[in-house]
Amino acid sequence: MPTSRVGAGQPGRPRRLSRPAREGTARVGTAELPGKIPGHGGHHRGPAANTAVIVAAAICPCPPLLVRELTGQTEVLPELRAACAAAVGFLCAAAPDVIVVAGPDEQTASWDPGDRLDLAAYAPGPRGTAPGPRGGSGAPAALPLSLGIGARLLDEAGYPGPRALHGIAALAAPDDCLRLGRQVALSAPRVALLAMGDGSARRSVSAPGYLDERAAPFDAGVERAVRDADLAALAALDADLAADLMAVGRPAWQVLAAALGAVGVRDGTGADGTGAADGQPPGPPRAEVLYSDAPFGVGYLVATLAPR
Repeated sequence: MPTSRVGAGQPGRPRRLSRPAREGTARVGTAELPGKIPGHGGHHRGPAANTAVIVAAAICPCPPLLVRELTGQTEVLPELRAACAAAVGFLCAAAPDVIVVAGPDEQTASWDPGDRLDLAAYAPGPRGTAPGPRGGSGAPAALPLSLGIGARLLDEAGYPGPRALHGIAALAAPDDCLRLGRQVALSAPRVALLAMGDGSARRSVSAPGYLDERAAPFDAGVERAVRDADLAALAALDADLAADLMAVGRPAWQVLAAALGAVGVRDGTGADGTGAADGQPPGPPRAEVLYSDAPFGVGYLVATLAPR
């Protein structure tokens, strides 16, 4: 099985289920998504089980600098850290049955919810993984960066409930991202979604990908779509342009667009990132941008969204 990583140097293997898919599961590429969260059975707190209910969603970037152990005594970008903490707190406050973390990965795959980020992959000093629940087979595996940062944000928020971790291939087609988003929305009676990923890494001459004049307009378009809760615009993001601009958050943003667009869609049909319930389109989600900037030449966006 190939090593899973984001960028270079990230160890770890996604723990896919090798046994046949259980009833109520769906596959997207190589990922297996639960149709319901174990332990909930037929008991539901919200609408009927065949109705998609995203109770809250958030967007956060995934730079290693969000890990305090990697920045030493220096407080790096405290405003970004505070915004991410607020966004995850928003998800927890919605009392979800599960928080789904979705982010870019080398391939589309589901990871064990007990897996964590391996700090040693990003600095020689730190060892091991952050404290948190462990997978059933023992020590946690090393997550890709996007999911590892997302898992840490949940841990730091003190979230004790079920979580699901889904990596999305960096070059996944938009249709595959939208399909995965609709399935995420149907994975439990009350779902919160944390979409992890950076904007363009080509915002300045000192950026990881050097300066590309298209980068700032691209990131501005994403921010505008999020601020306006324009799910169709997010769903229509150009995957090739995003790849050129090293905007690794694109797949997760499109998963979020479809998941929120599926709110109220019965049996998971008809959602294309805009959604409709019994023929009536829902109103746009409430959205708030908590942070938007490009320090170090990389676009970082933090936002919260919730259905009306």
